[in-house]
Amino acid sequence: MIKNYDVVIIGAGGAGLRAAVEIPKEYSCAVLSKVFPPRSHTGTAQGGVCAALANEEEDSWENHAFDTVKGSDYLGDQDSIETMCKDAIRAIIELEHMGLPFSRTPEGKIAQRKFGGHTKPADPNDPYGKRVPVNRACYSADRTGHVMLQTLFENCIKNQVDFYSEYFVTDIILEGKVCKGVVAFNIATGEVTMFHAKAVMFATGGYGRVFRITSNAHVGTGDGTGLIYKNGLPLEDMEFFQFHPTGLWKLGILVSEAARGEGGILKNKDGERFMQRYAPTVMDLAPRDMVSRAIISEIREGRGILGSDGTHYVNLDVSHLGKKVIDEKLPEITGFARTYLGVEPTKEPIPIQPTAHYAMGGIPTDVDCRVLADEKGTVVQGLYAAGECACVSVHGGNRLGTNSLLDIVVFGRRGGKAIVDFLKTAEFSEITSSPEEKTKQKIKNVLANTGNEKVYALRTELQEWMMDKCGIFRNEADLKSMIAKLGELKERFKNISVQDKGLAFNTDLMEAIELENLLFNAEATVYSALNRNESRGAHTREDFPARDDVNWMNHTFIFKNDEGDPKITKKPVVVTKYKPMERKY
Repeated sequence: MIKNYDVVIIGAGGAGLRAAVEIPKEYSCAVLSKVFPPRSHTGTAQGGVCAALANEEEDSWENHAFDTVKGSDYLGDQDSIETMCKDAIRAIIELEHMGLPFSRTPEGKIAQRKFGGHTKPADPNDPYGKRVPVNRACYSADRTGHVMLQTLFENCIKNQVDFYSEYFVTDIILEGKVCKGVVAFNIATGEVTMFHAKAVMFATGGYGRVFRITSNAHVGTGDGTGLIYKNGLPLEDMEFFQFHPTGLWKLGILVSEAARGEGGILKNKDGERFMQRYAPTVMDLAPRDMVSRAIISEIREGRGILGSDGTHYVNLDVSHLGKKVIDEKLPEITGFARTYLGVEPTKEPIPIQPTAHYAMGGIPTDVDCRVLADEKGTVVQGLYAAGECACVSVHGGNRLGTNSLLDIVVFGRRGGKAIVDFLKTAEFSEITSSPEEKTKQKIKNVLANTGNEKVYALRTELQEWMMDKCGIFRNEADLKSMIAKLGELKERFKNISVQDKGLAFNTDLMEAIELENLLFNAEATVYSALNRNESRGAHTREDFPARDDVNWMNHTFIFKNDEGDPKITKKPVVVTKYKPMERKY
């Protein structure tokens, strides 16, 4: 089956929907999603979306930009960061006008709270001196992503966007440096459809499911980044994967930074507020990479709390905030603690541990979301990417909290507008191959295979190894052993078999294809991590503990060479006015 659309967007999270809102009704627009759109992973984002509105105290987009550059450990491209932070204010007001129900101040303005790494100068005359936390995160209780997703979905419905829910994209139609569409199968029926398009946008989210403990939804298997890498295009900065410091112990379910923004305190087994040792000026509101390393350091040094399953955790105490604040501002995350751990947050601390949360790296793009074919900036015609699967490099080595929701609305909008400009002169390019046949053959092979390897067993092994060998702390020996393990897993993957041999709602089949994508993402991550001989942001090499601005102020581009092996090139970081300096808080 063939369907023709002016633009096809893969992924119905915030970035994909925000782009779809921009497509005028005179152009046909289809959004493909593995799940019903309001179930997309953006809906789990809790704490807020940042903008220097200055609704409650003095602030500026320049403060926001400086914090984002510093938070990125100076790996973020400063021109992209300035674009995002300038546009943040307009983006938030625009969402409000679309109907997003923000929490309010007593005066009726959009409420803002503190978040890790967001600061302003203590002395306005000394912008690079001592800085103090600032209220910059606009929020809707602790369900900000949920209401954002619902608002954008409603606006897409109003805009007559066509949705293909429960469609799994399995291939890109890429001929030369021109994208001509995608191939997907209908999860309900197994029917393969070729979507012929003038423009394609990937907004497929992250790949946190490559790790054992993660806050990512089960659909977060890196399908977009996996397909890009598989088809010979590059991925950028894949070594930088953020571990959020506060995931529910054992489960990884996110406990939003909003809890610390409202005054929650991290404590070790001795009841000590240990962050005063690691970030004395902002303490629990330090950037996520620093807090995650601090928690693991406390555990390594014997100050963690031993759990019933033999693993260690630390406590997040919000009990002193009072029932009113907890019920009004933190209802969802405290509800999770009650439901999953049997903890009453108004009376006792919440057990937490770092959880794999966010990919700073991804598909390289320019500020208009056009996908780049190489480190020189060559554009792939008709191909765009936005959101977590993309890397315009506003996050660099470490993303600040609330910059993710801002990223998706700012660059989703910019990508949508760029696509509209492209459509004014674009034509349907003739497809000279038969890409749908490749997907049909892949499905046939998976269903026919009688090997003795099980998908869930390989996936679990991959996740365990990635957590242990390529997690918060890394070293050459562990990364090389992970590379060897990946070689073994890829060989064993050839011998997988699935129990379900049907086509309708075959989750075994889906998980097999998802595992292949996870293996691609893991390979790009591990090789990139081994290549970067320094510690920067979320990438901590114990054998190279210092940041090296002389040799490593560049982005990693990794792609498969003609033989199918990983190849790495570099691209310099764009520096405008913020010169790299020591990153301390």
